[in-house]
Amino acid sequence: MAISVLIPSVLKRYTDNLSTVEAAGSNIDEVVQDLGARYPELGGHILDKDGNLRKFVNVYLGEENIRDLAGGETPLKDGDVISIVPAVAGGSGAG
Repeated sequence: MAISVLIPSVLKRYTDNLSTVEAAGSNIDEVVQDLGARYPELGGHILDKDGNLRKFVNVYLGEENIRDLAGGETPLKDGDVISIVPAVAGGSGAG
């Protein structure tokens, strides 16, 4: 089953500068594991030492955060598009 994964600019260097990659899996966890196996450097940035998504990495199925769905167990179907979105923090505090 082919799932399209949108890769943010900050992580593209770990996917041969591809902004979209294909991955296999029937749920989010399987797709993320497939990505980590195919792109080990990417895996090191999005997966913790136990192979789970890092807390600061958000994954969206369409426009829905998977944390609002079934998390890593969120089922996928052929043709689905997921997005990896690292959390952004910081700012000047001035406002």
